[in-house]
Amino acid sequence: MTIKIALCQMKVEDNKKKNINKAKSMIVKAIQKNVDFIILPEMFNCPYENKKFIEYCEIEKSSETLHEISKLAFENKVYILAGSIPEKEKNNIYNTSYLFDKNGKIIAKHRKMHLFDIDVKNKIYFKESDTLTAGNKFTIVETEFGKIGIGICYDIRFPELARIMAEEGAEILIYPGAFNLTTGPAHWELLFRTRALDNQVFCIGIAPALNKKTKYNSYGHSIIANPWGEIVVEAGYEEKLLIADINLDEIKKIRKELPLIKNKRNDLYKIKKS
Repeated sequence: MTIKIALCQMKVEDNKKKNINKAKSMIVKAIQKNVDFIILPEMFNCPYENKKFIEYCEIEKSSETLHEISKLAFENKVYILAGSIPEKEKNNIYNTSYLFDKNGKIIAKHRKMHLFDIDVKNKIYFKESDTLTAGNKFTIVETEFGKIGIGICYDIRFPELARIMAEEGAEILIYPGAFNLTTGPAHWELLFRTRALDNQVFCIGIAPALNKKTKYNSYGHSIIANPWGEIVVEAGYEEKLLIADINLDEIKKIRKELPLIKNKRNDLYKIKKS
C-alpha cells in the first residue's frame, strides 16, 4: 500500500490567526497535490514559549484551531494530523496532537508524555514543566492505512515508547516536533533514522520552519525515514511543503530480509505497558 504524505513545515508567528491561516493555506496546497495524509508541526498555532502556551491555549470543544482543521479534513476527505496545540483542561495545559479522519472527526489525541526539560550549558535552557502537564497514555490508532503511532518531539528520545507502539502494530510513527538549533543538528536526523531502523517502520518528524524573530528557534528539517533507516525526504530550515510517497509493503520485505523483530529475545527481556 502506498500513501502520499504531506509535511507542512510552516513558519509560526506570534499571531494565532495568522498561524491558523498559514496552516490552512499549506493544507489546501497539499490537497491540490492529491495527498492522502497531511501533517502539521508541533505548536503550529503558537510560538514555542511557556508564557505563550498560557496565552494561546484552547479548550478542545471550543477550539478555533481544531474547528478549522476539522472542517478542512471533512470538506476534502483527507486525514490531517494537527501537529500539536496548547490544550487546556481544567487547570492543566497539555501539549496535544489531534488526528482527524476524512469525516473531520477526532480519532486520536496524544498528550506529550515526556516534557522537554533541558539545560545545555551556555546553549539552551527550557522547561516545559514550568507550564505544561505530561500526558500518560500511549497513542496507537487504526486507520485505513493501518495502525499509526503518535508521539510529540521529546517523546522520540525514549526508545521504549517507539517499541511499544511498533509492538502494538503501528507501521508509521509520527512525531510532530520542534528541535532547536543546538539539539537539532546533533540529534534530529539521527533519532528519526534510528527509531525507523530499530522498529523497521516509517518514522516521520514535522517541525516548524526557522523563524529568527521568535525567542525559540526551530531547527526545521522535517523528515521521513524508512524501515531501512534511510531518509526518504528532508527539508532545510525554510518554510516548505514536503510531499512524499511511502510504500508500506517495504516493511514486510525488510522484516523478512533482516528479521529483527523475530530474533528479539522475548524469553529474556520485554517492554510492558503499565
